Amino acid sequence: MAADERLDWLLLTQTPGLGREAQRRLLAAFGSPAAVLRADARRWTEVAGPAAAQALGAPPEDRLALAERTLRWLEEAPALRHLLPLGHPDYPDLLLNAADPPVLLYGQGQLHWLRTPCAAIVGSRHASPQGLDLAHDFARALAQTGVTVVSGLALGIDGAAHEGALDGGGGTVAVVGTGLDRVYPARHRSLAHRIQDQGLLLSEFPLGAPPRPEHFPSRNRIIAGMSLGTLVVEAAPKSGSLITARLAGECGREVWAIPGSVLSPQSRGCHQLIREGAALVEEPQEVIDALRALHGGTALPPPASPAPVVPTAVHDDTQAPPSDAQEDPLLQAMGHDPITLDTLAARSGWPVDQLLARLLTLELEGRVARMPGGLLQRRGRG
Repeated sequence: MAADERLDWLLLTQTPGLGREAQRRLLAAFGSPAAVLRADARRWTEVAGPAAAQALGAPPEDRLALAERTLRWLEEAPALRHLLPLGHPDYPDLLLNAADPPVLLYGQGQLHWLRTPCAAIVGSRHASPQGLDLAHDFARALAQTGVTVVSGLALGIDGAAHEGALDGGGGTVAVVGTGLDRVYPARHRSLAHRIQDQGLLLSEFPLGAPPRPEHFPSRNRIIAGMSLGTLVVEAAPKSGSLITARLAGECGREVWAIPGSVLSPQSRGCHQLIREGAALVEEPQEVIDALRALHGGTALPPPASPAPVVPTAVHDDTQAPPSDAQEDPLLQAMGHDPITLDTLAARSGWPVDQLLARLLTLELEGRVARMPGGLLQRRGRG
């Protein structure tokens, strides 16, 4: 795309007060951003209404400065930074056919991941250690099968899903709620750099856009819209993950949910989705099989005997060895729900000093994690 054409797309889409629907109507009527910008107020009003005409007729100095700054940003790393307007060959086909597609996307990273089958993995920012392991394991298995994992770069399940896809040697797309010159949350700066190198960062927000609350539901519609289906790993009843899942359902896409403990608040959102018709899944292969079935077995590469999935903590560089509850009576006593030390002592009958020593060993092996409030939980699904 020539610099002048890029400038026109930026000036149109960065016009304050001009919404996406009005932009799409103007483009449909005039054929290009340049033609929209050359038209007069009467024609703008006829096509998109007086508010759109007023927005386009405002002095362009502020949007011109931002557009020129964006062009410089693109020119600094032309192999990594991209503009994807409607009609661009790399614009995701599924998103184009979803409700309310973005008029312009900003990308940073490898565009070829947009030409692969995509599935979203989303969930709680306050995930349990077991939830993080599940998100990582499912993402890694999907990536090893040729599926690109889409998520939102948030703390918790999102970050674990991105890490799992990258660890599986596949691709991941992080759809963010800020401009691409910002990383939110800041704690994911190194993960964002890794995604830039091995996957793709994607946003509909211009440079400098801060993480406003209203940006995240908007981001969620992109995650749902560009994915064949959405997997929810853990979610509270009113979480943004449920918004993503419902948007996916409204687009006619698949929705899967992993059940959890009836005692865990982070499982209630998944249970709610299952009651509303989401497919209950327990293993990555169930999602992989569903994705294949969507296109008669042609959407994904043939199964290739992927490497064994090893549960890995996203906040730790240490890989947890497989656990075997049949060989460890303490893990059997612990079960899979969060548990207090006192309850574990009562269940196991172990003396406290012996119990603490064994728990320390299990923590160092990555088989048990400590949670807020003094709770303990087993890692992985073994």
